[in-house]
Amino acid sequence: QIAAHNPKELIIFDIYENNAYSIQLELKEKYPYLRLTVLIGSVRDSRRMFQVFEDYRPDIVYHAAAHKHVPLMEESPCESIKNNALGTYKTAYAALTHGCQRFVLISTDKAVNPANIMGASKRLCEMIIQAFDAKIKAGKAEEIPQLYTHKGFVAVRFGNVLGSNGSVIPIFKKQIEKGGPVTVTHPDIIRYFMTIPEAVSLVLEAGSFAKGGEIFVLDMGSPVKIDTLA
Repeated sequence: QIAAHNPKELIIFDIYENNAYSIQLELKEKYPYLRLTVLIGSVRDSRRMFQVFEDYRPDIVYHAAAHKHVPLMEESPCESIKNNALGTYKTAYAALTHGCQRFVLISTDKAVNPANIMGASKRLCEMIIQAFDAKIKAGKAEEIPQLYTHKGFVAVRFGNVLGSNGSVIPIFKKQIEKGGPVTVTHPDIIRYFMTIPEAVSLVLEAGSFAKGGEIFVLDMGSPVKIDTLA
């Protein structure tokens, strides 16, 4: 969707080369004149983050890198904090020092009164973004690395995005293909659902509305019981 709006340059940064390669091929085919850069690296790596921001100096950052699977993060809680909270801090830190104008964090509804380590780590991410924004607005930019321009650091909370990494739909589909059973954690659990294109367009819209420090909570319609969806 960003490519369709003719950006001066689009930089894709991912640790997983298969995904990066796949979207590179797709974009080159659909938008042959797009100035596209695809980079591999980790948000945990401060030196790599600084190198990328020094070289490309993006105006807008959409930060989606995170461990998302709740049960896996319960078993590896330190990895959840390192990748989600510290990765967000390092990315935002690099953005602040290299003139980024907008920084949009992709968060989750699980960050609300978090009942698991994944949700707690994403709540930390939101707090980091708000703290960075507050420092600048309070005129205390000298307490963080020097800034050139700044307009807004914000977060956008999601429910379940159908078909995305971390969505329950691919799991259900695999179970159905095998002839069942289709399993649910608990029949009374409810979730909000939206499609990937809807989610992306709302993230872009939130980025344009941002004044800094907000947490945008998307209107995802009515909740659906996981049991009913299954």
